[in-house]
Amino acid sequence: MTAYTINFDVISTIDDEKFYQLCRHNPELKLEKNQKGELVIMSPTGGETGKKNSELNADFVIWNRQKKLGYIFDSSTCFKLPKGSNRSPDVAYIQKERWDNLKEEERIKFPPLAPDFVLELISKTDSLKDTQEKMQEYIDNGVKLGWLINPEKKEVEIYRQEGEKEVLNNPKILSGEDILPDFTLDLTEIF
Repeated sequence: MTAYTINFDVISTIDDEKFYQLCRHNPELKLEKNQKGELVIMSPTGGETGKKNSELNADFVIWNRQKKLGYIFDSSTCFKLPKGSNRSPDVAYIQKERWDNLKEEERIKFPPLAPDFVLELISKTDSLKDTQEKMQEYIDNGVKLGWLINPEKKEVEIYRQEGEKEVLNNPKILSGEDILPDFTLDLTEIF
């Protein structure tokens, strides 16, 4: 997925409401806004990435239906993060109590909170550096656990609130730790 970043600082500031309206009036575009206030325009994914994203979401949804601890969101959900960015992870999880504490309007628009967990799946056209920066942005905004999965390298970067990122080479499974209790992700479908 190719992404283009546009800085509008010289002509205007894109505040939260302007960004929301821009997205609503351009539903065919996948838009994000980074912490610098720059607009990020992303192209659609290819077939292989879309297939893998669907498999990943299915695993999370099945686990969540059994545990009923929170809610799973796909890449079409944009979150208004505390430090000003608007991001749409490939998979996101929010604990039930945190989601239920949002007002109805906050749930309908771009939810104003950082998910508890995020996952980003690298496609062949993604920039690894940009996606790593995005993962760090999630952690800086309060995400507790994040996985950056790189199928081509058969590598997973694990981001946590405490400590340095951990890099796993060709792991077979991932554990949801205490953020996703009893969740394990079998990576054989991805690698």
